[in-house]
Amino acid sequence: MVATGAATHGRQVERVLWIVLALNLMVAAAKFFYGLASGSASMQADGIHSVFDSLGNVIGLIGISLAARPADAGHPYGHSKFETYGSLAIGVLLLVAAFEVGTSAVAKLASQSYTASVTPVSFAVMVGTLAVNVGVTMYERRAGRRLHSEILAADAAHTLSDAFVSIGVIVGLAFVAAGFPVADPVMALVVTVAILFSAIGVFRAGLRTLSDHARIPANEVIRSASAVEGVRSVHAVRTRGTEAEVYCDLHVLVDPQMTVMIAHGLGDEVEAAVQARFPQVKEVLVHIEPDTAAERAEE
Repeated sequence: MVATGAATHGRQVERVLWIVLALNLMVAAAKFFYGLASGSASMQADGIHSVFDSLGNVIGLIGISLAARPADAGHPYGHSKFETYGSLAIGVLLLVAAFEVGTSAVAKLASQSYTASVTPVSFAVMVGTLAVNVGVTMYERRAGRRLHSEILAADAAHTLSDAFVSIGVIVGLAFVAAGFPVADPVMALVVTVAILFSAIGVFRAGLRTLSDHARIPANEVIRSASAVEGVRSVHAVRTRGTEAEVYCDLHVLVDPQMTVMIAHGLGDEVEAAVQARFPQVKEVLVHIEPDTAAERAEE
């Protein structure tokens, strides 16, 4: 069931990434090539940012393809963390993009070479691509929440930062048109800062998974398990894994006179109750313990 679920999750995430990849490439081409033609450093920077969005989509496709592979002898818990590795790779690309954009802007400021020319087409290109970015962000964010996908969530945050960057570029072009050409490379530096913040967010999310950060509040798991008839107490709840594939284990205290067969059935009911409440939980390990003073002392 886990393997099938991982494969289905992978196909759904891949479908979203292919759509976003096509849109990002269109946006990147529009901004970069017009920025190149008009000499706008901030438009070129924004275009580079969008190119790295596209490369991130490609890495996401590779990562989710690996994550969808079924469990094997070497990976008994499956390959879901490859999605996390993919999101961290996107973070590295963001750092590279920040370096490229930042050094270009600093060079223009140092040489005082302000070559941007502003036309109505400049604003049309930026406003049009901004609209696409906002639409992509909303679509990808909803899909990320629905599929519990780290890659989609990270990429949606990145695309949202791209939208804010585009707003900054539009402001910069407006200042250039008003007679302040230095605003163009200055806004390119703002782009650099935005990219760095995106990278920090991506790394933070990925490291939460790799450090086995708790995925579900323990009290919510306890509430679900305690609702099963026959469960006297629940403790030692632990959860870990990715957003889409969570592994949970917990200790359940029951009547000391309960037979092994009944206790086993009770464990199955607890497992079903937790998974019904939290569909992202792929496996629940229930430790059955007798309800004695010694066991309660460990709670």
